[in-house]
Amino acid sequence: MTADSVRELLETAGAEVMARSGRSDNYGAPREFSFEVKGIFPNGMALHIVARQFNYRDPWEAAGRVNDQVDVSLLKGGELTPLPRGYPFFQGSDEETGIDEETLREIITAVQAVNPKLYALQRITGDL
Repeated sequence: MTADSVRELLETAGAEVMARSGRSDNYGAPREFSFEVKGIFPNGMALHIVARQFNYRDPWEAAGRVNDQVDVSLLKGGELTPLPRGYPFFQGSDEETGIDEETLREIITAVQAVNPKLYALQRITGDL
C-alpha cells in the first residue's frame, strides 16, 4: 500500500482526504512512519491510517520494501472512539493494528455506512 493507494480508497468511498509521506528512501528522514492518511466521511466519522514502517521481503516474495500492513484509528468528532456494537471492527478499542489492504477496504465500507445516531441510541440502551 502507498499513501496514494490509500487516499484513492478513501476518496472512492466519499471521504475528504489528507495525506503525507513520512520516511523517504533516505533513512535520515525525521518521521517514524512511511505515510499517514486521514479521511473524513460525510457522516462525521474519520479514519486515521498510518503505515509505521516498511516491511522487508525476500527477493522471491516482493521487490524491496513494501507497506502491506497499516494501523487504523477511528475518530468521531475529532476524538478517538470505538464503533457501536454490531460491527466486526473497533469493538472496545479505537485502533486496529496490522491491517492488510483487504481488511482496510472492509473497515472503510463499515465506517462509511455508520449512522452516528447509533452512538446516542446505544448510550440510552446502555450498550455503549
